[in-house]
Amino acid sequence: MADRLIASFVRRHLPAVSIRAELELDGGSERVMVLFGPSGSGKTTILRCLAGLDKPQEGFIRFGHDIWFDRAAGINQPPQQRHLAYVPQDYSLFPHLTVAQNIRFGMNTGATDAHDRVARLLRKVHLEDKSGRRPAELSGGERQRVALARALARDPRLVLLDEPLAAMDLPLREPMRRQLREFLRSIEVPSVVVTHDRVDALTLGDRMAVLTEGSIRQVGPVHDVFSRPADVAVAASVGVETVAPGEIVELHEGLATVRIGSARILTAQPLAAAQSVFVCIRAEHVTLESVRRDAVSARNQLDGRVVAIQYEGALVRVTVDCGVSLAALVTRSACDELHLAEGAFVVAAVKATAVHLVPRSAS
Repeated sequence: MADRLIASFVRRHLPAVSIRAELELDGGSERVMVLFGPSGSGKTTILRCLAGLDKPQEGFIRFGHDIWFDRAAGINQPPQQRHLAYVPQDYSLFPHLTVAQNIRFGMNTGATDAHDRVARLLRKVHLEDKSGRRPAELSGGERQRVALARALARDPRLVLLDEPLAAMDLPLREPMRRQLREFLRSIEVPSVVVTHDRVDALTLGDRMAVLTEGSIRQVGPVHDVFSRPADVAVAASVGVETVAPGEIVELHEGLATVRIGSARILTAQPLAAAQSVFVCIRAEHVTLESVRRDAVSARNQLDGRVVAIQYEGALVRVTVDCGVSLAALVTRSACDELHLAEGAFVVAAVKATAVHLVPRSAS
């Protein structure tokens, strides 16, 4: 198993602007950590502190038995002593060097098996037939793979990637997500990936840390964070479409009844009675029907009226007024079958397990 990364530090940009990080990552089955958040939230700053390119003002960074940074002890190892790989957003390939020469540049100058290692890395990133080409002759995806191969040339203990898919055209991003995910799993080295794209985070990461306003607000398995945000700021960051204030009015047999607007909704996440909460529901967890149904697993069936329809490729985003504004995602065929239009009456069905509560005191 690879060494464990443990970091707890503060990096100040201005007296009123601080980036706070609390991270832990090892080389087990959950070895890809995504730093997720909007532009300006501090993701790249954290990555640069891990790489040794920026210096925190407080805290420590440890990797295995090595101390990379410790403010109290006066330790700050330079980047070259941390034995990590840093892949910037623009890849920073040398335009005058060939693919093979770019990869060779990343190796120790005295490596006796450099030719064989370059050949192995070219095979690993499936660029055996492009070794003599220069970066300008490659596609965006091929340049990324060269950058990854060069990053691995020194056998790093940790890989850091800053927005690795941001420069990709939209048609290329989906296949490149899959290829990058497979690559990160194959190298058996812990990785930290910066992204502001939700699909990238879901595809690439095992765990994720959500940053808002300069601090890490929640860390956990990717799907847990997306479906169970810790507070309203995280819910907004990960794109939970319905976030509404409510009050728990009843607890019964493991279910809580929450009043939101003029509606009541059941959830399988009971908190304290009479507690003020935010109700969080993802649009993909809302099913629309033309009439109420008896034999359904959803414990919540809310009568409502369509107030907005927005087409998003193969999907349609529908906003329904059920006494509270509720967002739903349906297919175009479902939209046609239900004859959805503004003003149409529908039933919105939501499973109790899909309703997540955040205490208002946590936000």
